[in-house]
Amino acid sequence: MAKRISLREFQESLVRRLADAESAPRRDLLGMIAGGDQWLVDLADAGEILPVPPLATVPLTQAWFRGLANVRGTLFGVVDLSAFCGGALTSLAGSARLVLVGARHGANCALLVSSTVGLRSPEDFEPDNGAAPPNRWVPRQVRDLHGRRWKHIDVPRLLADTDFLEASAV
Repeated sequence: MAKRISLREFQESLVRRLADAESAPRRDLLGMIAGGDQWLVDLADAGEILPVPPLATVPLTQAWFRGLANVRGTLFGVVDLSAFCGGALTSLAGSARLVLVGARHGANCALLVSSTVGLRSPEDFEPDNGAAPPNRWVPRQVRDLHGRRWKHIDVPRLLADTDFLEASAV
């Protein structure tokens, strides 16, 4: 037979557990696919994930700067992660998603990816010591339990990268 507790004890227990959960740092990672590569961002840096809304194109910008998205009255600059890394442009249809990554850091920036693949735990990855970092904003690469390589994006470094900030085509 289940132990009976009072409503007050239950509520106090619930408040304690919620406080513990809020104070414990979350280390989950968001997995994404862009340009045939697998990418990770810290969940704390991924503010929101949404289907691609209509984009307003911006003339005289790099091809990887896909335009502006209006998200509940706030404009976000949309960067195609695949094209920024030298790959093909990402289709705006199907499973393409915008990952709002800059809001926490004071920048209204969204990454356009082919798809998101859900949450990942850091314990599911091992460092890939044989791989040199491809650039300043991907300081490390990891391998999952199946041996697939993932590139871990350091969002503050990406947002400060001079190439990333230079969306002008002229």
